[in-house]
Amino acid sequence: METGAPTTAKPSSLRWKILRQALLRKPTADEQSAIGVKRITRKTTQGFNLIPSNLVEEDHPTNLTDATVCYTIPIDSAPKLYLTQRVVDRAELSDFEICNQYNIDNTGLVCQWPSEEALAYFCLRNADMFRSKRVIELGAGYGLAGLVIAAVTEASEVVISDGNPQVVDYIQRNIDANSKAFGGTRVKSMMLHWNQNEKSNISSTFDLIVASDCTFFKEFHNGLAQIVKFLLEKVRPAEAIFFSPKRGDSLDKFLEKIKESNLCFSITENYDTEIWKRHNQLMNGDGSWPSYEKDHCYPLLVRIAL
Repeated sequence: METGAPTTAKPSSLRWKILRQALLRKPTADEQSAIGVKRITRKTTQGFNLIPSNLVEEDHPTNLTDATVCYTIPIDSAPKLYLTQRVVDRAELSDFEICNQYNIDNTGLVCQWPSEEALAYFCLRNADMFRSKRVIELGAGYGLAGLVIAAVTEASEVVISDGNPQVVDYIQRNIDANSKAFGGTRVKSMMLHWNQNEKSNISSTFDLIVASDCTFFKEFHNGLAQIVKFLLEKVRPAEAIFFSPKRGDSLDKFLEKIKESNLCFSITENYDTEIWKRHNQLMNGDGSWPSYEKDHCYPLLVRIAL
């Protein structure tokens, strides 16, 4: 694609170019425009803007790889949450060596994905659902939803998990940075791969499972369905709450695995008035998220149970 040419590639293709670009040198502004990075980036500058956030400025930053983002939970008397996130435009070779070693993807380090924000917002708006419950978040990335649950819902325990050990390090740092916000809720990180060999290592039981945007990569569907079934069978009644865009046939293929696992599910499109309003504003082209497409960007609410 020539510099200055209009971007016509699908968002999913552009996401792959972002990940590929992470292996290369830091691009110039013109090169970024040429591959549509500004159009598809899912960092905090583009999203549903349900939970206000701002970059915490440092006078003399010592770590240029990471930055701290402050999230202001939009309810009275709620604490602010401070999340350390990676901000560089390229990845180290070690990032991809770890992906190969653990058979995982690297998307948890790319940015704070909008579906995670939508899940976090849904959880704070439905706090009663989590009160006194044991909750685990799967594929949590930097852990925004799990941290919101821990800070505002009075859950008894929140475990924030991911299969990428680098991501789990960020999660633990974010738990430590916000420990005073959790009241009596026990909060911990967990390294959790969705393969069958590691399921026996999970000794805890959970009343609720939450996850966002975890169904994109089809090669992980079977493992994800099996870990959900395993967790649901450990305590009854239990439920899994997934926030997932359709992304072509990716969500449908995952739900086929859910059916094959003898699990039940329901899909809700309009599950929150504010999220639905933001969606319609974006569909009408309000300019804040130029690349917005319903299929790739709007998370459906999927509830899974035995």
